Amino acid sequence: MLEPWALRYKPVRKRLAWWMYQRRALDAANILHATADSEADQLARLGLQRPVRIIPNGVTLPDMAQVESLRATSDETRTCLFLSRIHPKKGLPLLLKAWNELRPPAWQLHIAGPDEAGHLSQLEDMVRHLDLGETVRFLGSLEGNEKLRALARADLVVLPTYSENFGIVVAEALAHGCPVVTTHGTPWEVLETDRCGWWVPVSTGSIADALREATAMSVTARREMGSRGRKLVVQRFSWPGIARAFADVYEEAVTLHNRGR
Repeated sequence: MLEPWALRYKPVRKRLAWWMYQRRALDAANILHATADSEADQLARLGLQRPVRIIPNGVTLPDMAQVESLRATSDETRTCLFLSRIHPKKGLPLLLKAWNELRPPAWQLHIAGPDEAGHLSQLEDMVRHLDLGETVRFLGSLEGNEKLRALARADLVVLPTYSENFGIVVAEALAHGCPVVTTHGTPWEVLETDRCGWWVPVSTGSIADALREATAMSVTARREMGSRGRKLVVQRFSWPGIARAFADVYEEAVTLHNRGR
């Protein structure tokens, strides 16, 4: 909630909360936890002086045999999946404009997530206006096995967001062996360096360019990208390593607290 976009969205109440109690609570912490370098940088820009330790969010690794059993193996329609809150921050109008520009043959765009701030009705109006009804589906909120099935069956996951401190759905998609298109609003530059997705500027044109490349690739090429993404998650975002890092930070926080007595 301290990312620049979030602070600019309905800013008056957030400024009041910041000066009335939030700043004081953060200044009282022994250690602040950030999920990425960009989030730590933002804490510093806000003038917070407490030590910051960077530990990414962890994800549960699905059984890839189960994922493979759910995947489409024929030449049926391919699926590009958005799976997050349906909120203005998530950049869905940018995605719909990009999808309208491309209209990739034999592809469907599935949008899943809970509606917030009445944003869903705006998107539905946009789909009607752009005449995208045959290629865009709204799935509602998905939880549990429904969410796992959606990720397993997706050929591509897209998060066109303006701002994320982490973007957990990116890690979840990679854990399922699915490549990802996301924006510089997330801290996921590693998608480019590890060749498991696209990390592009926050704009309709950039998102369209990435989707054009992704949807034109062969199934084999996308699967290879997804496989590299799965390896990345195993190495950097699986829970055993994350838990050890948190245990070390908690011990450090206790030490700092005892020194301050």
